[in-house]
Amino acid sequence: MTDHAQPSGPPPPSPWTGGPSRPDIRDWLAGPRSRLSELARLGRIFAEFLRGFRALHFVGPCVTVFGSARVREDDPHYALARAMGARVAKLGYTVMTGGGPGIMEAANRGAHEAGGRSIGCNIELPQEQRPNPYVDRFITFRYFFVRKVMLVKYSVAFVVLPGGFGTLDELFEALTLVQTGKIAAFPVVLMGTEYWRPLCDFLRNTLAAQGMVAPADLDLLTVTDSLDEAVAAIEQGSGVRPATWIMPKRRRLLLERS
Repeated sequence: MTDHAQPSGPPPPSPWTGGPSRPDIRDWLAGPRSRLSELARLGRIFAEFLRGFRALHFVGPCVTVFGSARVREDDPHYALARAMGARVAKLGYTVMTGGGPGIMEAANRGAHEAGGRSIGCNIELPQEQRPNPYVDRFITFRYFFVRKVMLVKYSVAFVVLPGGFGTLDELFEALTLVQTGKIAAFPVVLMGTEYWRPLCDFLRNTLAAQGMVAPADLDLLTVTDSLDEAVAAIEQGSGVRPATWIMPKRRRLLLERS
């Protein structure tokens, strides 16, 4: 396993944090509200789903890369994500990320430099966020759960590099959906083996050892620093090949543009 040394000094402040969430969303999640306001909220959620479906309907099969926004360009994990983004693009898949800095920028950058397609699905947070310069299309969502549906719906594999709570949230969401049969099994690749070693030990020596998950559930994960192994896991495990994917027909009546 590769030893990824961390650069000295504290990490830079994250551009993805900066204060509490939108007051209206916090109020909505604090319990029942008037029936009229709840109905209006449903309309906004429906509109956001519809906007996401329209934006991503023609992007092709995606491989989504997760990881921290705090990783700097001189971090070895940045280089790993950049190289992985390029390899994924060369397979013909669209590279999808959260569209921000750090690992996300690195993966989008690798795809862009390889001549592939690069998509960013952002989440609206209190502090303004700008897309990294390597995305071909950038979609911003208000609700985390809508964004998570889009990331799963249009992906055929997840590649997860070192990250924090958000990265872990996406990782275990995907594993839960596969484990419970809500989605077809697809590859989940962890890259940055030294970073993930304590988590993998916990899964194996605590969860599986105490019967909280089946030992076979751990096979849902591929843990590697090898680009070749990661690419092989994606090619063998995904049920969609870019070469055989048929582009949906655009409907002029629906104002679908090329």
